[in-house]
Amino acid sequence: MADARKPSEFSPVRGLLAGLVLILLAVVAYSWYINTRITGLRAVQTELTDRNRRDSLQLLRIQNDLNSLGLAMRDMLDPEEHYKLTAWSAQFQRIRTDLDDALKREQEVAVARRTPEQRQYLADSVAQFWAASDHIFELARNGREDEARAEIRLSLQARQAALGTAVARLLVQNNEAEEQTAQEVQNIYIAVQRRVYLFLAATLVVIAGTGLYLMRSNRRLFARLAALGDERRELAQQIINAREGTLQEISRELHDEFGQLLTAMGTMLGRAGRKVPADSPLAGDLREITGIAQTALDRVRGLSQTLHPSLLEDLGLDSTVEWYLSTVERQLGMDVTYERTGTPAELDQMTAVHVYRVLQEAINNIARHAGTTQAWVRLHHDASGLRLEVEDHGRGVSPERRRGLGLVTMRERADLVGGALEFARPVPGGTLVRFTVPARAGAAS
Repeated sequence: MADARKPSEFSPVRGLLAGLVLILLAVVAYSWYINTRITGLRAVQTELTDRNRRDSLQLLRIQNDLNSLGLAMRDMLDPEEHYKLTAWSAQFQRIRTDLDDALKREQEVAVARRTPEQRQYLADSVAQFWAASDHIFELARNGREDEARAEIRLSLQARQAALGTAVARLLVQNNEAEEQTAQEVQNIYIAVQRRVYLFLAATLVVIAGTGLYLMRSNRRLFARLAALGDERRELAQQIINAREGTLQEISRELHDEFGQLLTAMGTMLGRAGRKVPADSPLAGDLREITGIAQTALDRVRGLSQTLHPSLLEDLGLDSTVEWYLSTVERQLGMDVTYERTGTPAELDQMTAVHVYRVLQEAINNIARHAGTTQAWVRLHHDASGLRLEVEDHGRGVSPERRRGLGLVTMRERADLVGGALEFARPVPGGTLVRFTVPARAGAAS
């Protein structure tokens, strides 16, 4: 007996929901992490790039001021120049103001890591340069031009060259810092990319686990459904067999008991009628009663055949269908067009009963619901099996009646023989019932 556990025990909804929530939380959390990292990295990269650009501009400004000082000193030492050295004092003062401002701004935006000694050396070198230049201009104002020019050659130009070298070294350090920053940014991008791959792998593992769980749950569900289907078919087989057995028993009782009783009554009435004078009123009554008994006998036999046609066992399906349709035309007043094609194949008793019952149900549906008195019945035999078609051009089958007990029983009979039951709508309207029985299902036992 199949396991009777509740269907909810086989449902994978909870596990799938937990897996979905886990995946969504992981995606949201990691998306937030990646977004935060990339946003911060972009801000750092932008800030470093901007500071490095401003630092380089200030260093170039300092270098330009030093070059201007070098040109001024060259002019001061030019023997063709007839200006006194004090004439360059204003130019030196202007360059000094701009150079001090450039040094101050450069210290604010400097990116390269500098030691306190480097900073102190640059500040001392600049201070010594301006102290030497002040001393030279002081000598020039005291009329000691030659001594001042000698100081320019021996001291001031050397100090200017040293400052130029120091600034050039700072530019190199600035470029190295820029390259180092770019490398750090690249390393961060690589680390983020690696984490993205790890997250993708973890997500794929979770998805694969959820998929495997879903496959396992679906396998259990389908196994359960298959077991329930087998149980349903077995139960339907038992119910239909019980119904057919009951109808067969009732049919036999009607045919044997009531049929024999009515036959005996008819015989007794006939014998009694022969003993009564022909012109006697009693003879007429006996003949009337005899006719009623014969009519009842015919109806009992017809009902017996309808409940369980013994013709199926004696003459086969095709002859039984012809007898049944003639009975339908006589009793229900329907005009049925019957067409049989192909060579009739021998069917086992139960398959023939199922086909006959499907035909009965289809004809009854036409008589009760179609609103028409015309029907077409086609029975076709070929190597693939048997095909029964019942067609009418009436109202058609409504969706409510498709779930009726009669149609459900028809589908169950189709499943029991491994056949197919189809409902179609012909071009003129109405309903076409097509019942197909494969050859292997209809083969005689």
